[in-house]
Amino acid sequence: MKIVVLDGFTENPGDISWEPISSQGEFAVYDRTSFDPGNIAPILERAKDAEVIFTNKTPITKTVIDQLPSLKYVGVLATGFNVVDVDYAKEKGILVSNIPTYGTAAVAQYATALLLEMCHHVGEHSACVLNGDWENNDDWCFWNHPLVELEGKTIGLLGFGRIGQAFAKIVQALGMKVLVYDVYQDKALESDTLQYADLDTVLRQSDVISLHCPLTADNTGMINAANIAKMKDGVMIVNTSRGPLINEKDLADALNNGKVAYAAVDVVSTEPIRPDNPLLGAKNMIITPHIAWAPKESRMRLMDIAAENLRQYVAGNPVNIVNK
Repeated sequence: MKIVVLDGFTENPGDISWEPISSQGEFAVYDRTSFDPGNIAPILERAKDAEVIFTNKTPITKTVIDQLPSLKYVGVLATGFNVVDVDYAKEKGILVSNIPTYGTAAVAQYATALLLEMCHHVGEHSACVLNGDWENNDDWCFWNHPLVELEGKTIGLLGFGRIGQAFAKIVQALGMKVLVYDVYQDKALESDTLQYADLDTVLRQSDVISLHCPLTADNTGMINAANIAKMKDGVMIVNTSRGPLINEKDLADALNNGKVAYAAVDVVSTEPIRPDNPLLGAKNMIITPHIAWAPKESRMRLMDIAAENLRQYVAGNPVNIVNK
């Protein structure tokens, strides 16, 4: 069985082992594989005769699938699987699997880091001290931004799957009240400090809005001018989910006019970020390069799950299949 990893560097830049996957067949891994809809030759050159392909962000399109007659299985090294034409793969009898649960703790922790950075600007204040600003200050302390205490404030979570629930536990420990908007509601999760509510109520009553929902046709651009207008003046926004959930121009305008006090995102609409992204010029904006998922521990978990997905496929008991 020939196994090819098309873009392995992000998952494994060299600090973990491919052995759980490489031990299962003839194996080749490439750090990156270029993709151009008009030139799929680099993919075909590397994946020819492969029964199994693993990909993170290299697209496996209908055109690619048609040129790989040996392909039987695509393993996506991520939770999202929109890089694969899953419907066409199903037509061709090709199974597509994903990694659904590897990064729950890591992403919830990272969302907390973004929230606390907006409240305290730890990185910036440390940089100021290292630059000599404290030793040359007339007073015994200083701060360059308002500092925010979270206890007693309300956070609105848009989406309440595994990550949203893990994040809710953290912010409740910080003394926050939680309002949740989700199409699917488990009332057993409600408590004195956590309640479900409709979207407008969550938008109106929350001091912080944090996004934890998958991207769908219905929620694309849900953080837009109309919904921002419903929010409290000075609201803070966190996004560790998917960039297109936010209309980036509308958010930039709201930051620049002060309606939104701060925003912190780990995802943007096009990644890597484009130089014309309006958030790059917005006030009080924190942007990180889609790394919430990437602690070594979560990447090792991803590797183990990907390897087990492959073992189960070979054994005739495929798991985590997204195109049954």
